[in-house]
Amino acid sequence: MLPTLFSYVLLLGWLTVGPCLGNQQVIFGTVSSPNESPAESVYKLKWPVNKVAIVGAGPGGMLAYREFTKAGFQVHMFERDDVPGGNWHYTEETPVDAPIPNADVSVGDYTPSRPPAGVQLPYTEEYHGSVAEHRRQHRGPKPVWETLHSSAPAVMQQFTELPWPVGTHWATTHYEMRNYMRAFASFHGMNSNDNNPNASYNTRVESIEKRYDEHGKEHGWRVLLKELVQTGPDTTRATWYEEDFDAVAVATGHFNVPNIPAIPGLPELAQRFPDRLSHARQYRHPEPFENETVLIVGAAVTGAEISQELNPWARKIYQSVRPDNESLPHYFLKTFLRILPENTTVVPEIKSFRPPSPDADFPGTEIELVNGTVITGVDRIIFATGFRYSFPFLPQYHSSSILRDHGVHPLVTDGTHVRSLHLDLFYIEEPTLGFINMNSGVQPFTYGEYLSAALAKVWAEKAFLPSAEEMWRTYAERVEDRGGYGRYLQFLGPKRADVNIRYFMSWLNTAAMKYGGRLLDSLPDYTDQAVYWYRGRYGIIPANVKEDQTNSSVWSALGLDPFSLDTAVEDESEEMYHVMFSGQW
Repeated sequence: MLPTLFSYVLLLGWLTVGPCLGNQQVIFGTVSSPNESPAESVYKLKWPVNKVAIVGAGPGGMLAYREFTKAGFQVHMFERDDVPGGNWHYTEETPVDAPIPNADVSVGDYTPSRPPAGVQLPYTEEYHGSVAEHRRQHRGPKPVWETLHSSAPAVMQQFTELPWPVGTHWATTHYEMRNYMRAFASFHGMNSNDNNPNASYNTRVESIEKRYDEHGKEHGWRVLLKELVQTGPDTTRATWYEEDFDAVAVATGHFNVPNIPAIPGLPELAQRFPDRLSHARQYRHPEPFENETVLIVGAAVTGAEISQELNPWARKIYQSVRPDNESLPHYFLKTFLRILPENTTVVPEIKSFRPPSPDADFPGTEIELVNGTVITGVDRIIFATGFRYSFPFLPQYHSSSILRDHGVHPLVTDGTHVRSLHLDLFYIEEPTLGFINMNSGVQPFTYGEYLSAALAKVWAEKAFLPSAEEMWRTYAERVEDRGGYGRYLQFLGPKRADVNIRYFMSWLNTAAMKYGGRLLDSLPDYTDQAVYWYRGRYGIIPANVKEDQTNSSVWSALGLDPFSLDTAVEDESEEMYHVMFSGQW
């Protein structure tokens, strides 16, 4: 009786999701029913999946480890850092300087390190000296500053199976986030001190390539790895080795590769004054900026919060902001402008940099804005201009061409988005390569659970993908719906995320009824908490911004009325969730 009743409930759920998919075909496409049986119209894996690699031990990687282990796979997780938690690992150590202009997107934030040609693996090298620098380049320090707090209330930024303790402050510090994530790792036996042979820390993935069997047929993936271990006060040992896997889940996030805008005169300025220019990922403390004039380029969450912290220290802060005229779903600029502090002067976009004369110092730089204004006297520039997607261990899938390059559909072109993915998850050309938590506008702690479950069930052949032709068709529809290729292709926001979650639940739970496996639950409703958080943090515009008449032309150029920024928006809930689902780290 119970299975029959539950099947009926699932059917009702599917009928509810169906019209949503029909109205938004571009998200997943129309399907007559969830793909629950291996028929002619579904994709058949080229080889059985038993052994699975996970790249990264952030929220998505740890969720994948849990799901894959429960599904019975042989799982191995690789993390370049010495602890789990992804970007929630603060250190005084800062990332290397961001290249100006941007490096090729296939390089990412590191150039893969390979052993000498022809050597037998495993291969070992000993490094003498520069221990800290070797470690810094290997692990990649995270874009976290000392006072950073989470961008969402604690109840919305947690693993569903491990709620925060009662009484936890909603605005969790990065230390609390770090400890929470390590607690989750320990709960599942994958922390760095658990001595788990299937969780390798200090181990960076250098390349992932297709593997071929003795008959020359594709059969899985070969992963080249580099482990870096300090062996003495002044010595480090690097060991390269390879492992073969049937499937790979990439969970490296999308806050690794800094983006610096291409502005005329900037490369020349960077060459002369590299210590005066930095990307926001390098910011740690406000004290170095004491009594200086600072230009912050960008005013989304990171730029606005750094501006807040510098306010008591800096002599003057300029905040350069681009017009927010985008009609596609995205982070609303007006939300973050609400929290700009008293010591901030909002200025338009930068047109060009004119370096000072050879005998002059950096403050002599002339910074021309698009409205013709020229600013001088700036001591430092911080670029809070975001990040680009890149997977340096998969260079064969990076291409500047929109079309197939050498017979391969690219994953990354200009770094603003990831291409060729079904459900933003499965690489359509070879679905044993999956990508977890590549979306923005959604919380990775919760959304990653559905993505990991989908990978596990498909790779175990307990749920099925549509044919390759159907995946490409629905992918094309999704690209069109999201405004084409560009920075908003991976953006979800609350409405799309809700449709996606309902789809995953219907598809995977229907398959579970037939083939076994766990059933997925929906997310708790935290609407009230979200409203309180949003109104408390972003409720009103600072008085100085409303009263500063000298900035009136700037606000108009940005398409904003400063006197309306503290009024109710047409859809407050959507703006609110865009902020809190930003998945900032």
